[in-house]
Amino acid sequence: LGEDEEEPDMWEESYGGHSDSKPNGPTAVAMDFTFTGLDNVYGIPQHADTFSLKDTSTTDPYRLYNLDVFEYELWNPMALYASIPFMMGHSAKGSVGLFWLNAAEGFIDIKKDGQGLLGSVSSMFSAKTEKQVDTFWMFESGIMDMFIMMGPTPKDISRQYGSLTGNTPLPQEFAIAYHQCRWNYNDQEDVNMVEAKFDEHDIPMDVMWLDIEHTDGKKYFTWDSRKFPDSVAMIENLSSHGRKLVTIVDPHIKKDSGYWVHNDLSSKGLYVKNQDGGDYEGWCWPGASYYPDFLNAEARDYFAEQYKLSVYKGSTLDCYTWNDMNEPSVFNGPEVTMAKDKMHGEVEHRDMHNMYGMLYTMATHKGHLIRSENTLRPFVLTRSAYAGSQRYAAIWTGDNTAEWGHLEASIPMCLSLSIAGMGFCGADIGGFFGNPDGELFVRWYQAAAFQPFFRSHAHIDTKRREPWLYSAGEMALIRTAVRSRYALLPLWYTLFYEQEQDGTPPMRPLWYEFPEDEGSYAKEGSHMVGSSLLVAPVLTKGSTQVNVYFPGSTLWYDIWSHQKLDVSGSMNYAAPYEKIPVFQRGGTIIPRRERVRRSAALMHDDPITLVVAPDKEGKASGTLYLDDGKSFAYQQGAKLYMQFTWDNGKMESKMISPPGMSTPVWLERVLVLGSAPPPGQVATVSSPLLTSSAQASYDYTTQVLTVRRPGVKLDMEWTIRV
Repeated sequence: LGEDEEEPDMWEESYGGHSDSKPNGPTAVAMDFTFTGLDNVYGIPQHADTFSLKDTSTTDPYRLYNLDVFEYELWNPMALYASIPFMMGHSAKGSVGLFWLNAAEGFIDIKKDGQGLLGSVSSMFSAKTEKQVDTFWMFESGIMDMFIMMGPTPKDISRQYGSLTGNTPLPQEFAIAYHQCRWNYNDQEDVNMVEAKFDEHDIPMDVMWLDIEHTDGKKYFTWDSRKFPDSVAMIENLSSHGRKLVTIVDPHIKKDSGYWVHNDLSSKGLYVKNQDGGDYEGWCWPGASYYPDFLNAEARDYFAEQYKLSVYKGSTLDCYTWNDMNEPSVFNGPEVTMAKDKMHGEVEHRDMHNMYGMLYTMATHKGHLIRSENTLRPFVLTRSAYAGSQRYAAIWTGDNTAEWGHLEASIPMCLSLSIAGMGFCGADIGGFFGNPDGELFVRWYQAAAFQPFFRSHAHIDTKRREPWLYSAGEMALIRTAVRSRYALLPLWYTLFYEQEQDGTPPMRPLWYEFPEDEGSYAKEGSHMVGSSLLVAPVLTKGSTQVNVYFPGSTLWYDIWSHQKLDVSGSMNYAAPYEKIPVFQRGGTIIPRRERVRRSAALMHDDPITLVVAPDKEGKASGTLYLDDGKSFAYQQGAKLYMQFTWDNGKMESKMISPPGMSTPVWLERVLVLGSAPPPGQVATVSSPLLTSSAQASYDYTTQVLTVRRPGVKLDMEWTIRV
């Protein structure tokens, strides 16, 4: 445009009854990035789409703009609750990462035909050009602040990205167990009844959740005294069984002169402002609401103070927090969010919209630290996220629906979040909207048991769906799925510790572990748990088999039957109603706890079973991490981190870091899968304290060698010879 030329809407825009004053005029920034030598790029969550990002030449671009989306659509690039401007490209030659630090609204176009502009020109002179993916990035405002990560492996990219934005801190043990939620459990009696029913039906459960109806008129940090007359007694009842409570605390603050939070924020000038300097008023669950300016550290500090037990009366240290609606959601705002020309001090909302939710979780996380005097690890769940949110909160995929497609979409959505730093992710089991039938509900539990965040949740208008409200057979299958999660908690906890150390997410794409397996690059519907488990859930109604893609050229072992498979590539695998295909990778060792109890806390000191899956050379290795499960003492060395190795009949435990605590946890059993019969029925056990023997037995049907009760404690090194 010439100096005197202007396009419509450059300085002010009106749409849908809303207006945007655009006081700074056009401020967009854009750049092209070409990923050469590859066909697939991943990341830029959050979208309900395939994991390998699609070509957008004939569709809308992928949009990054945090929004409260009601009943979101599948398999398209529409904006959702989180926006992380990070993309990873991968090929057999290596991985590369791209991060643009920009929290404004963004659009990303992708061209995947393998020929960009340079390719088109060079093709005039050459019959062959290198394949590539062309991407075009544009943000409404901001600066050119990009970071390129050179890998060369996917794990290197995760480590490099973590060095920029932070890694997910190790959560408390309860947080990676099972969570029970709905909008809303009616009252204190309802909570007590549901908790008791889990015990009655022998289904483990660690956390009960309360949605917005538990408050006094949607005023957060309060309780409805008629429904919850003694919330402390309710929480203490949960605590006595090793359980916790989570309550919702949303960012919108009710306009109520009798509400101390509103009065304080108003008098301190800590609300987001209109252009004229007045407090911005929107509409949300309480009705007329105001929105704290979380870009202001004073506002974050004020919110953090509200979590003190002396302020949040009726809470205890076993009450944790759910930050919802933090895009932010504004029911009468443009696209159900805050108008872009609202002000955070001297900063326009348009410049930082996508980080508003993260700033809110920063305040909550700090509040958890303050109230426990920095002794207990926080637990916060957020719906909205930006790059770095992983330092403060777990995330879920938002308001999904009780449909098979949403179960299917939970896998690529969580994988996209995982490689973009948000490794503590999950989806509402059964779907938030709608009423899942028994088959969908069972299959969803089976899949979700192998995802990092494991929670059932439902809309207020849905039918009650606690597991015992389904048929006895379906409830039994749900029980089996939940118990399978609890048996693997030692593996999950170890993976979360390792994620804090190096950024590697617990839930991974196949190619993350098999980077040279080109057949895995565009595979959908399956994933790895750490380096050791391949999970291929049932994702379609009525299916009793799954087409499983086995990457690499290693052995695999069915974790349910222990059958050994020497297979590479795709094969149909039986998936009867009672299980989904899950396989242990040859060359790995997995820690388990077989004594499943009502909650993770009650299993904390239980013995460990090690499952050894030898590779083709008869070798395997694995790790185990132990600490107190709740405090920060591990950061001062109060932990045990060990490696196990198996080499053709000899098993060793070696400490990776110096042992910093003692533990009553001992080794109960060793299972060696696909084994030949041992030469005898006795195993020799050696440790610094003793040399003893243990019984060794062999099952000729399953080809499993079992060493029973070696008796060694896990705070020392030892050797077992069979």
